[in-house]
Amino acid sequence: MRSSRAYGARAETLTGLSGLGDLILTCSSPQSRNFSLGIALGEGRAPEGKLAEGVFTASALAEMAKEKSVEMPIASAIAAVLDGALSVDQAIESLLTRPFRAEG
Repeated sequence: MRSSRAYGARAETLTGLSGLGDLILTCSSPQSRNFSLGIALGEGRAPEGKLAEGVFTASALAEMAKEKSVEMPIASAIAAVLDGALSVDQAIESLLTRPFRAEG
């Protein structure tokens, strides 16, 4: 949401069916290509032949956030895993060892 707001998005757009609804479905349905990709990566398997849009958008999101000086550690970690710069274990470690601070 921080990244979207930095680009002028309205909160009600993000919390509607096309925003939050799509996110919930993507994160919870085995029929989602992004969900299947995440499971494969978490299990240490190479992604199967299905094209998942997250493969292409993760690095774009991380770069766009960086351009607006918006900190997005999860998006950056996912992009690094997909780009081969970090293993899943390294990404998890980097996220879990971040200093505690208020989010918002």
